Amino acid sequence: MLSGALAGTTEHCAMFPLDTIKTRMQTATTSAVAGATLGGSTVPSHGVVRSHGVAGLYRGVAAVGIGAGPAHALYFATYEHMKRHLASDDGRHHPFHHAFAGACATVVGDAVQTPVDTVKQRLQMHNSPYNGVWDCVKRTLNAGGVRALYRSYPTTLAMNVPFTAIHFTAYESSKIALRDLTNGGKDVEEESFFTQFTAGGLAGGLAAGITTPLDVVKTRMQTHCEVAECEMSNFWAVLRTIAKEEGAWALTRGLGPRVLFHIPAGAISWGTYEAGKRMLGITGGGHHH
Repeated sequence: MLSGALAGTTEHCAMFPLDTIKTRMQTATTSAVAGATLGGSTVPSHGVVRSHGVAGLYRGVAAVGIGAGPAHALYFATYEHMKRHLASDDGRHHPFHHAFAGACATVVGDAVQTPVDTVKQRLQMHNSPYNGVWDCVKRTLNAGGVRALYRSYPTTLAMNVPFTAIHFTAYESSKIALRDLTNGGKDVEEESFFTQFTAGGLAGGLAAGITTPLDVVKTRMQTHCEVAECEMSNFWAVLRTIAKEEGAWALTRGLGPRVLFHIPAGAISWGTYEAGKRMLGITGGGHHH
């Protein structure tokens, strides 16, 4: 849990400015992003820095600082527990087990992470009306009660269960592939930091790319839910509306920044997590997970 908390906080705080840019791109409707196509992730960042200074890229980072630790502690602890629970003694690689363990981790971790995310994204929005984390929490609760903070929990799961299943399976599979590559097929117990860092990056980028359309829908649901648009709370309805009104391409909005975000995020997260485990004297390398 300690390693997980350390990994989550490090990853989220390090990657926060990119996350703000991605949120701005996804919350902007067509007209605003006509200029900011995939390659042009620079467009919104210039805007943010021009109007709010560099600090504008960090609006809402306090919410992440508070929430990411406990959420990731539960997330990684659940993953390790389920992985051990499902482990078989045949020494073979079981991608399905990792996918299922990852899915369980998501359900637990996101119960803590979802309200944090909602607050964070409302603060990251262009011209956000809130004066910081507590103001946003108070006003959101006054307007819609606790449900407002959890409105996107089902959607978050709809996105994160496939994301985590792909991510954890890709991570464990990449580690094995990289270990075989770097050691010429020799079976080594201890994985190197390089292997874990690289595998984390590969897994993060892959999972992020595949699940971008789901992420666009989730971001819209978390940020556009103040006024009469709360019927947006139906996932499929939102997906259809975006596709119909803005074209199917709108569902890939933010793909570039999202993949660029999750490659280093995955690398930082897994690298920190496994290094944390080593520091605390918990070995997790080799085939004996």
